[in-house]
Amino acid sequence: MDVRVAGHQVDTGDSLREHAQRRVADITEKYFSRSVGANVTFGRGPNNDFTCDIVAPVVQGVVLKASHSAREAEMAFNGAADRIEKQLRRYARRLKDHKVDEAAQAYVENAGYTVFSGTADDEPKADNPAIVAESRVDIPESSVSDAVMLMDLRNTTALLFKNSKSGELNMIYRRDDGNIGWVEPGK
Repeated sequence: MDVRVAGHQVDTGDSLREHAQRRVADITEKYFSRSVGANVTFGRGPNNDFTCDIVAPVVQGVVLKASHSAREAEMAFNGAADRIEKQLRRYARRLKDHKVDEAAQAYVENAGYTVFSGTADDEPKADNPAIVAESRVDIPESSVSDAVMLMDLRNTTALLFKNSKSGELNMIYRRDDGNIGWVEPGK
């Protein structure tokens, strides 16, 4: 497994680098051996605290992300690594419980976004914000419960997916009260 450790305006010593590489490798080996790599980045946050960001792609379309800040770099890393471990444990448990085969997670690659812009003399106003969008996105085909798992693993607040039961596009989102909202097309 390829674990890259970098510091953004922070010197990462050999012991911290080795600890990060060993811990991330142990976590992925324990829960999900198919992970190919991870990036661990240390930096300085507000109040001169250390921050640690971990990004680990697991399977196609699923990228685990975690960040944590603390007074010491090792504590910041351990907090972020604990979050990655929790995400991987949940993902592995859901795969085991639901016996999801990889063929059921086919991705539809026909979605595209357009960036809408006003005329050159238009300035963004508070009631007229600029619309910024991605140019391409994968839309997974899955059940509602698997879509919730994917949304959690991608660390996003919303997910558009193709419902494997109905064949329709659905959307789930995390509500302000912490619950999950589910939007289905009307008939």
